[in-house]
Amino acid sequence: MHFDARVAAKLPSGEHMTFEQFPGLRLQASASRKSWTYRYKSPVDGRMRQIKLGEWPAMAFAAAIAGWETNRVERDSGLELSALRRKREKAATRPSPTDYTVKQLCCDYLEGYVEVNRKPKGAVEVARIFKAMLGPIADLRAATLTRAQAFDFVDSYRSTPVLAGRLRMELGCAWHYALDAGRLPENTANWWREVLRGRLKSKGRKIEGKYSGTQKRVLSADELGILIRWLPNFSLTVADALTLYLWTGTRGSEIVAMESTEISEEADGFWWTVPKQKTKGLNNERATDLRVPLLGRAEVVVRRRLDQTKGTFLFPSARGTPMDQTVVQHGVYYHQPYCKIASKHDRPRLPVTHWSAHDLRRTTRTLLATLGCSNEIAEAVLGHVQPGIVGIYNRHTYDTERREWLTQLSHRLESIAATYPITK
Repeated sequence: MHFDARVAAKLPSGEHMTFEQFPGLRLQASASRKSWTYRYKSPVDGRMRQIKLGEWPAMAFAAAIAGWETNRVERDSGLELSALRRKREKAATRPSPTDYTVKQLCCDYLEGYVEVNRKPKGAVEVARIFKAMLGPIADLRAATLTRAQAFDFVDSYRSTPVLAGRLRMELGCAWHYALDAGRLPENTANWWREVLRGRLKSKGRKIEGKYSGTQKRVLSADELGILIRWLPNFSLTVADALTLYLWTGTRGSEIVAMESTEISEEADGFWWTVPKQKTKGLNNERATDLRVPLLGRAEVVVRRRLDQTKGTFLFPSARGTPMDQTVVQHGVYYHQPYCKIASKHDRPRLPVTHWSAHDLRRTTRTLLATLGCSNEIAEAVLGHVQPGIVGIYNRHTYDTERREWLTQLSHRLESIAATYPITK
């Protein structure tokens, strides 16, 4: 394979490029970076090993070839490259705690904790935040950062309180990680946990010059009936995703990542089993795979998409990867009467306004409560892990109850929809 920078830039996380002319040379993509590596068979024990040569695009293809050639010669001479690399790394001393910069600290946190424990999308977002926002303090020594400097830095982003709060939180976690790892003096203060605490609050979305607030929206039965009959005005993809929000109560990230291998027809009906690693409980030891019975319109949507899909993903992107969740969010906003995007485009405008896709999940949870569904079952339907001692001891799967109550929910949604005429 020849090196193509355009292909390299779009290389998905977890994939790699190889080159026939340079055996063992690879460009590997992780959640936040692309690294040149040399994969080889150890001359000592015959096991496959690999070492990192550098990162692309900082290390160009030509430089990677030079590094590959150097390591290949050393390997052919009988040296164990990984052992040699460790010896060299020990010789190159890490900056002392007093010289450890904010940029170095954040890079170590990103590589040592975030990329290991977070989903790729989350890790990429943290890397983006650090790259875009750390500039003013990147070269400061972390151990001597003052409270005033931390305050002024976060305060400079006060106009975007949600982003400022996220930055403050990640920096607090980064300092905590560095203290645990012994890369900062033990008495170093973690000012990020103190400055502007509780004072970075969002005013909500700004719509037509007014802030909408941060209230959690639940659609009324009247609004829901109108909306369900209005769904065909969306693109089929957005309409299908919104239908699954309502008829299953699952999260948008779970819906867009749905795969054909997760769907099964069992003795009691159609099921969708969401793997734990795709749920919000990824790092919760009590979380399990999420079992979702597919009933009514949800079953119709999934069966149709199974018949039409050319790969494993039921909501694929043009790249063959799962569709981004923002496609659904933007699809909803595009039809809101206050949306000014592509203002010259003639399109139907929503008769039910000021709501987002996630509000439908909240609406489903509320409907389950009004039907008489107990908290334990309703929370299990939504995939929430039960807190405290209940979550530790109660390991019931609720499969029978999930099917029973989502059946009742489907009947209720159809009853609501039947009450209202089609609105365009």
